[in-house]
Amino acid sequence: MKAHELSSSEIGPEHLGWILTADLRDRDRKRFMRKGATIDEAALADWLRVAEVVLHLIEPEPGDLHEDVAGRRLAEVVAGTGILIRPPVQSRLNLASTVKGLLRVDRELLLAINRIEGLTAFSLLDRQPVLPGKIVAGVKTTPITVREELVLQAEQLVTETGHKPVEVLAYEPQRVAVFATEGLNERTRARFREVIQKKLRWYGSELVDLRFIETDASAVAATLQEYLDAGADVIFAAGGNTIDPLDPILVGLQRSGAEMVHFGAPAHPGSMFWVARIGRTPVVNLASCSMYSRSTVADLVLPTIMTGRGIESEDVVQLAYGGVLDREMSFRFPDYDVEEVDEPDEEE
Repeated sequence: MKAHELSSSEIGPEHLGWILTADLRDRDRKRFMRKGATIDEAALADWLRVAEVVLHLIEPEPGDLHEDVAGRRLAEVVAGTGILIRPPVQSRLNLASTVKGLLRVDRELLLAINRIEGLTAFSLLDRQPVLPGKIVAGVKTTPITVREELVLQAEQLVTETGHKPVEVLAYEPQRVAVFATEGLNERTRARFREVIQKKLRWYGSELVDLRFIETDASAVAATLQEYLDAGADVIFAAGGNTIDPLDPILVGLQRSGAEMVHFGAPAHPGSMFWVARIGRTPVVNLASCSMYSRSTVADLVLPTIMTGRGIESEDVVQLAYGGVLDREMSFRFPDYDVEEVDEPDEEE
């Protein structure tokens, strides 16, 4: 691109396609064209309205892309499944979630794109639960024009990687069964059921059974087998003493042939959380029934499980970054009272 300084009175047909670097106003001080706008035939036809000013203009050269064109291509590079690319606002394109789901961000790929001159792409943090309408990322080119070869670099980078850096994995309906080994009064049991049902409804999932069983390994193993035979997709196990290797829930898991996916969570509170698996069915440890009305580590793991893609040890390990779960970390938890948001595209 080439930069020029001209008087507005000098502008003519030879300047078609040139780009303004600042807002242009008419003789009544009303905005005639926005910065970043391209001089076209319509603008020239009405040019006599323009106030006499000195203009700074960009003359695109062969191989240059206007920031809106480059921004759209960059947005398509960044946006994966579950994301809508919104129209440009001051040449910034916002990427909004179209589904209720789990935001996944390939941090290293996103950083690699930002190392390409003139390209910027930015996102929320990885593994956040998001709602439809939530702006999860944005892109913008910093110059008014960008060399196409730079955009091609970003496109090639994503092609070689095999996936987009930002996506939202939609939650899938799950059949969830819950058992607890705690002796609780009827009021606490009812409250526990109410909380479980509310959270599962938010995910679009179904509570197929909730029962309170004896604190006995045989009862745990029998309940697990019954739930598996009934086709439960996810099982919650509430109660127990996780520091005791002979705890009936842990022994019952062993008898059922469960694999311990991860024992302990790099988070506080909630470091004694565990998640196991029997075949393909996750078994998730819940806090004490009386505590589950609060947000727990389980609420950070459930968004991954509820995408229907299973759970691995690394999914729990990743809780470490941001694992001090104080009030400032509340954004990491699902908001079970909200179904969607409508975030506007704010101008800078």
